[in-house]
Amino acid sequence: MDFDDRQRRVRRSPLLFVAPLVLLIALTLILLWEIVRSNVTGDPARDWPWRLRLMDMNPLGSLLAVALAAVFGRAQYGRTVRPALGWTSSWTVGDLGPEEPGWRVDILNGGSQQAVVERVDYCFVPRGGRPTEWTDHAGLLQALAGQGLTAGKDYYLRLTGAGFPLSGGGMRAGTYGERFVDEIDQLRMRLRVGDGVGDSHERVMDLMRGARNERPGARSPAAGP
Repeated sequence: MDFDDRQRRVRRSPLLFVAPLVLLIALTLILLWEIVRSNVTGDPARDWPWRLRLMDMNPLGSLLAVALAAVFGRAQYGRTVRPALGWTSSWTVGDLGPEEPGWRVDILNGGSQQAVVERVDYCFVPRGGRPTEWTDHAGLLQALAGQGLTAGKDYYLRLTGAGFPLSGGGMRAGTYGERFVDEIDQLRMRLRVGDGVGDSHERVMDLMRGARNERPGARSPAAGP
């Protein structure tokens, strides 16, 4: 049951992206008008609307150059501070009990600067079932309880709220026991973060990916009987 797990930009900052772009478009239109108007000669040049002069060419050119530099500079800086969301996971022992193995997942930000969590949603696919509706942390705990899974025993799911700074050190998403891995095919986490220029980025990650194949003692698909 595949889904698109690529990171994508879901919102741009109205102030830091839309405003400079609108200014650039407006100045470009004014420049085109002045070029056309300056090429109208003779009697028509004294008629409306050719008499309308919006701005002198010299200051207009300077403003246009500044606006163009602002748009391209913002785009370049936006690429520099863009987060790179990902996750790492492995089987560990001790998170759910002294001798209990668990599939531990940590969320990472490989970008050059930290991002700020804006929203976290979850859904899951029970063994052989269909994906549930997206919900928050509390809703997921309730839905998993309906599947007979107990928080703190079968799994641990970290509560991460808006405003949490996500740096290169990452954050723990949770640890999931063997029963959880057996009964849940996919646990999808939809993480939305904001970067340093006010853009929002989102990625959907399957926290169960690889859990069964990498379980200690699990046979590889190519192994014989």
